[in-house]
This record gives sequence, C-alpha cells and structure tokens, in this order.
Amino acid sequence: MSLNVESRSLTAVPAPPPLRLIDDTGHAVAESESGGFTLPALATLLGLYRQMVVARRFDVQVTALTRQGRLATYPSALGQEACEIAAVASLAPQDWLFPTYRDSIALLTRGVEPKDILASFRGDWHSGYDYPKHRIAPQATPLATQALHAVGLATASKLKRDDTVALTLLGDGATSEGDAHEAFNFAAVWQAPVVFLVQNNQFAISVPLDKQMACRTIADKAIGYGMPGYYVDGNDVAAMYAVVSAAMDRARSGGGPTLIEGLTYRIEAHTNSDDPTRYRKTADVDLWRNRDPIERLEKYLVAQGALTAEVRADIVAAAEQLATTTRDCMSEQAVIDPLELFEHVYSTPRAALAEQRAVLAAEIDGDAAASAALSSASNEENSR
Repeated sequence: MSLNVESRSLTAVPAPPPLRLIDDTGHAVAESESGGFTLPALATLLGLYRQMVVARRFDVQVTALTRQGRLATYPSALGQEACEIAAVASLAPQDWLFPTYRDSIALLTRGVEPKDILASFRGDWHSGYDYPKHRIAPQATPLATQALHAVGLATASKLKRDDTVALTLLGDGATSEGDAHEAFNFAAVWQAPVVFLVQNNQFAISVPLDKQMACRTIADKAIGYGMPGYYVDGNDVAAMYAVVSAAMDRARSGGGPTLIEGLTYRIEAHTNSDDPTRYRKTADVDLWRNRDPIERLEKYLVAQGALTAEVRADIVAAAEQLATTTRDCMSEQAVIDPLELFEHVYSTPRAALAEQRAVLAAEIDGDAAASAALSSASNEENSR
C-alpha cells in the first residue's frame, strides 16, 4: 500500500503584496500603499539601522567561529535582521520576549552579553543569561512551545492588571505545530496581551512553505482565531517596527492578541550541519540578497541626510568592537562543574538526589586523586 497521501496539486491563490513603508530601492512608498501606518522618525530609523549593522556583524562572527569548530552549532539569522531588531525595539522595559533558537541577535539587542548568548551553543550551560533581569524566556528549540508560555505569562499579566505584554517569535514551520494552534486560540479567547511575530523565512529546515500549507499567507490564519493579522515585508524594518509597535500598544491597552507575518528569507544554512543547496536554488538566494534589509534602510537614510560618513564609521567601529569581544569570550576556557547538574532540579533537595550527588562527587574526587598520584609518580620517575 502506498503511503503517499498527497492529493492533486492545488491552484495556489496568489498572496497580496506585503505591507511596506520603504521599498526595495530605499524609497518611501505612497501613502495608499502604507496600510495606514506612517514612517517612524528619522532618529528611530537611524537607531534601528545601527542595531541591525551591529547584529549582523555579531551573526557573521559567530558563524565563522562555528565553522572553526569553536561552537557546537549556530542557527544564523542573516537576512532576518529587520524582523528581530524591530521586534525588540518595540518592547517596553517591563515586557517579555519569548525567542526561538534562531533569535540570538534579538537577545543581543535586548542587552544580553555575547558570552551568555553563546553558552548553550558551545555546550557550556543550558542557557547562560538571567531570564528575569532581561525579561527574556529561554531560547526554545522545540517548535512553538514558547508560544504557549507567552500566552500564559500574558494572561497572568492581565489577571494582575499590570501592563506587561508578551512578544513571541516564531518561524513559518512552527505555525504547523499544534502548540501554535493552541496558543493562538487561547490568546484570542482570553484576549491575552500577546503579540505573535512569525518570521516567514520560507523554509522549515528543508520544507518550503507551499508543502506546509495551502493558504495565501500565514497572516490569513488570524481571522480564523478572531484576531487581527498583518502581512508585512519582513525586510523593511520601518514597516516591521510600525506594525509591531502598534500591536504592542493594542495589547497593552486591552485590545488582545495580534498575529504578524514578516516575509523574509534565511540567507545562511539552517545550521552549520545543513546543506541548503540540496533543496533551494542559488538564484533564489541571490534574489533575496538583493532585497537586503540593511542596504534598503541605508539608501533611505543617506538620501535623507541622516546617515553621514562619520556616523557610518562610528557604527562600523562599534560592530567591530563587538566582534572582537565575541571572539575573545569564545577563546576563554569554560569552567564547568559537573555537580551543577543537581543544583537546579528541586528547590528543596531530595534525599535520593543528594545521594546521587555524593556518589558523583566521590567519583570526581577519586579521579582527581588518581590523576594527582599518577602525575606524582611520573614526576618522580622523570627525576631519576
């Protein structure tokens, strides 16, 4: 019996043009194409540009370190900077971010140090940063699980009557998971102050979007849950910032959740263990390189006189300094204590766990003693 249950090919319904405020050539779009949103102030756009340049330099540096074998793995966000930087820039200090494994530059922009971001990718620690301090949940590797956590936190915020909003980042593949459906549904029913930002980079590892769903856009799904949905040019940081900020304000004022789709592209491989040439064309990658979010905003800022050679040099210098810091911290030998395994299991230690810890401690001490005895014997032999 054949396991191929695919039906005949469906005639795809063309997607509408994504909402944008600055086009591919770096020019502001006509008011009729802006979807009712306005361009952020020049000072805001210049700040977003700085953050994208710095974030990309970090991403490129970490990718290089991974290829050198100094990290176990790293999922690059090259080409997706506009989505992530706009998202973080829309957060208030009290808001919480729920990221995925690919959102390291979002953590960086939120203030997490490179060594703390990369601790888990190097295998030093499960997650190296302080969650409450940065108001960032752990980077989620299982798809869409963090969306439910975000709804839970947002609902708690609503019950406590504070003004905290949860912003969760998702990939296009995550929206095919049951956890995403549950999160969208509960958020809409409970009118939770949460914003779902889907970075549609068009591939769930190697599976293209048209093999996952037959709808025009992911944003179209919002209507089925009873919440607003926006289909945005994910390489236009101005549009992303305007739409996400409006959604955050709406959630904070009691308007409930919003689903935002940012149409973008993953320029690098899924991770360093992936070979993207097996499932996508080089010509497609080149096409999206020409839609680069940083170059687009740069053209606009230069034309407006906001990005001078002096300002650009200052931004590049800051990016290079961060790259140096990143290289240096990844050159330091991690100090790892195996007994830390037992420190974060229970708030009150259990007897069985304490016994296991004691066994491991004795084994470590025995190995250390044996190593010291062997070293002493070797030194004695060499001195004869």
